[in-house]
Amino acid sequence: MSTSSNEHVSLEDARTLLVDLVSIPSPTREERKAAKRLVEFFESHDREVWIDAVGNVRAPADDSVLLTSHIDTVPGDIPVEVEESGDDEVLWGRGSVDATGPLAAMAAAAVRTGVSFVGVVGEEVDSKGARYLVDDRDKMPDAVINGEPSGTNGITLGYRGLLAGTYVATSESGHTSRPDPNAIQHAVRWWSAVEDRFEGDEYEPIFEQVTTKPVDIDGGISEDGLSVEATMDVQLRVPPALDVETVREAAEAELEVGTVTWKDAVPPVMTSPRTEVARAFRVAIRDVGEEPRLVRKTGTSDMNIYAGAWDCPIATYGPGNSDLDHAPDERLSLSEYDQSVEILERVSKTLNGGPDE
Repeated sequence: MSTSSNEHVSLEDARTLLVDLVSIPSPTREERKAAKRLVEFFESHDREVWIDAVGNVRAPADDSVLLTSHIDTVPGDIPVEVEESGDDEVLWGRGSVDATGPLAAMAAAAVRTGVSFVGVVGEEVDSKGARYLVDDRDKMPDAVINGEPSGTNGITLGYRGLLAGTYVATSESGHTSRPDPNAIQHAVRWWSAVEDRFEGDEYEPIFEQVTTKPVDIDGGISEDGLSVEATMDVQLRVPPALDVETVREAAEAELEVGTVTWKDAVPPVMTSPRTEVARAFRVAIRDVGEEPRLVRKTGTSDMNIYAGAWDCPIATYGPGNSDLDHAPDERLSLSEYDQSVEILERVSKTLNGGPDE
């Protein structure tokens, strides 16, 4: 495989890749066109690249560091435009922050430095691409940088885990004046008990709490008119102080009527700020005149998958304000994007043993 770097990826080239990718709709399960644009970018710089069996873009090279981010976005049509903003330019569009900005920055940095790159699919739904990647690779990389928005000076070291499931209950139909609870009430009562079980102290940081969220509910009289049915999809976020199994057992202990089927279980992750990856980022961020921030995120990302499978240093990094994730006004400062490409280049060179200048 080709591992040589190509220093002729200008900031203009990197910006063109970003705008092109943001302009290509890529909601989960519809990433193919964006994946092909990434392939074209790597091929134009003489890098070995292919699309694997699940749709990931694989550009293997120097495994001293793997740069990886996700290709898919959440749905939403935000007109793509570059807007003047003072001395800066701002790119509007779905995915500009989460996570096409980090994805494009990593692709540019990977070509510049000759390190490995993977653009993965399905992160917004089930991490299909990341799960396939860890199973399909022959060996783990020496270090991993996962791409999600952290701002140019943010180094994300922790994410909460995720437990997702579906509750189902059925009860006999009857007149609504009857005092017996129906399936809908059973669903509400179970979830209220779970919420009470994990209610956090008002002074406890959200990152350190189990938080609960119903994400979909459906209920009513069955088609044959003989029963009341209720289905509720739920999610619990799990802090690093706990494990997913403990949270699952606690939620099930509140279950008196109905059943719950757990569909997704992702362990939390919290890494040390003293790893070689974190140190390389602190140095690179200071070298460009910024002050590093250590970040813990209350959501879940592909970093959780990689950290659970590979025993190597890992951190998450990327341009963009994460408050704009999935938002109707999602937008990215292009000067911030430029700076993130430089920082990723410096970090990659440090981790593969080369000069950072």
